[in-house]
Amino acid sequence: MQLKMYLLLHWILLCLMYSVKPESDETCHQFTDLNLPDAIVGTDLEVKLLLYTRENANCAGDLNKENTTAFQYLNVTRKTIFITHGYRPTGSPPVWLDEIVQKLLATDDFNIILVDWNRGATTVLYHIAAAKSRQVADILKSLIDTMLSQGGSLDSIYMIGVSLGAHISGFVGKMYNGSIGRITGLDPAGPLYNGKPPEDRLHYTDAKFVDVIHSDTDGLGYKETLGHIDFYPNGGTDQPGCPRTILSGSEYFKCDHQRSVFLYISSLNDTCSIFTFPCGDYRDYRIGKCLDCKEYAPLTCPVLGFHADKWKKYLVVKNPPVTKAFFDTASMKPFCIFHYHLDFITSNTKTRRGYITIKLVSESGNVTESNLNQDQATFEQNKEVSLLAKFDQDLEKIVKVFVKFTTGSVIGPKYNLRVQRMRLRSTLDPNRAILCRYDFVLTENVEVDFQSVPCENSNFFTSCCSDNTPQCPV
Repeated sequence: MQLKMYLLLHWILLCLMYSVKPESDETCHQFTDLNLPDAIVGTDLEVKLLLYTRENANCAGDLNKENTTAFQYLNVTRKTIFITHGYRPTGSPPVWLDEIVQKLLATDDFNIILVDWNRGATTVLYHIAAAKSRQVADILKSLIDTMLSQGGSLDSIYMIGVSLGAHISGFVGKMYNGSIGRITGLDPAGPLYNGKPPEDRLHYTDAKFVDVIHSDTDGLGYKETLGHIDFYPNGGTDQPGCPRTILSGSEYFKCDHQRSVFLYISSLNDTCSIFTFPCGDYRDYRIGKCLDCKEYAPLTCPVLGFHADKWKKYLVVKNPPVTKAFFDTASMKPFCIFHYHLDFITSNTKTRRGYITIKLVSESGNVTESNLNQDQATFEQNKEVSLLAKFDQDLEKIVKVFVKFTTGSVIGPKYNLRVQRMRLRSTLDPNRAILCRYDFVLTENVEVDFQSVPCENSNFFTSCCSDNTPQCPV
């Protein structure tokens, strides 16, 4: 019996020796996971620099550790992307961490450095976390200096900062007099930074190219422009699919703010590109005044997210080099919206004002609908009105179109809208067939459906109908 006990204990010790590895080269480091009690007590600043490459895509190395194999994966000749999170009121890791790292690695052979300053960012007192942002920037500069001494270049440094992380990225850029390659600010923090001078926040002079996504300008985000190009999804305030009441709990506070991150991640997918439209304000975009992007020829409109830097050569020649770009999104991933112009020429002798709803059906039976949520349109005799229609699907072959006109009035007389020509044309795809319909009547609140008809000669039909000629083709 004693021999068996001895052999059993010996076997257990051997198992422990071979199964428990010291924290060394083989350790996979994890993002710091804290909780609400930690936030209540407060946390001292501690920064972990977690490195991911294609060689260790699922096992992060900590670049703060000495004598670690993490540095063997750090090839300073590659582009290096720093991802810096923001304030963490409950201490839990951001839900988007793994997805953004893996999507970036799938895009190209990068060094991805996840800046984990959760110890420091975790506190119930936001201003305490904000006060530590410059210390985080100092630590990042130390690593970048090391990389530069080993043959790296500032041009290959790309910093992605979320909320407070956006300003941290800006502070790093200032230390190098704006010589780093790029900074992307994902809904930079507004509280304590609104109204601050450029030296105390992210600014377009902090890098050779700075792009910013503003998704919560009426809450936790920064409203004014900060970059060479500033993107305002859905006007920069309420994001589709996010809760509108406090009854939804924490999602009410963080959903709009966090949407900037998920929009950026969507730009790393091959599903669709989110095109945006430089414009003076959101209202002008919604009524279709800013959709041609002719200034960008031979490029199309700016694309949101990872590929936004394709437009930097154009954007930086302006003085100041600031462009606002607006766009709408769907409520769910991948968030893409497909834009069409819907042009009307009407023949009513009296002016009609109202709203248009249009629904498209594809050959395979897919349906997509657009409620043209612009201001009430004004239809005058023989004058063309161009409306902006936005769909969450890009139907390849449209076989049927449903259209409805309404004045929005619940009571009172019903009106007819006499249409000489309706034309549906893709905003961004010049090769997409333009669809026309001629000489029909829209009775208020009655949906009309018809087969889609390609425009045979838009110039001829426009001239014909604008002359109010009764023989315009149907």
